[in-house]
Amino acid sequence: MLTKLNAKNQITLPKSLMQAVGPTDYFDVQANGGQIVLTPVRFVAADAVRAKLAELGITETDTTAAVNWSRTQAPRLMAG
Repeated sequence: MLTKLNAKNQITLPKSLMQAVGPTDYFDVQANGGQIVLTPVRFVAADAVRAKLAELGITETDTTAAVNWSRTQAPRLMAG
């Protein structure tokens, strides 16, 4: 497929190409050996949270313990 770069350094991706990769609004863009490589990126909030928890070494057991601990704490209200 051929597409043209416009004066604003933008290209339009052909509809058939977008149908082949599925719906996405974002692409990871890299230069690789003189080629431009576009990789569709799909953001899923839950996946991002899971990845961050894994990066921090926080397990399901840790989160369960934290929730249980927070449920046992009495609210601390200021008198006044």
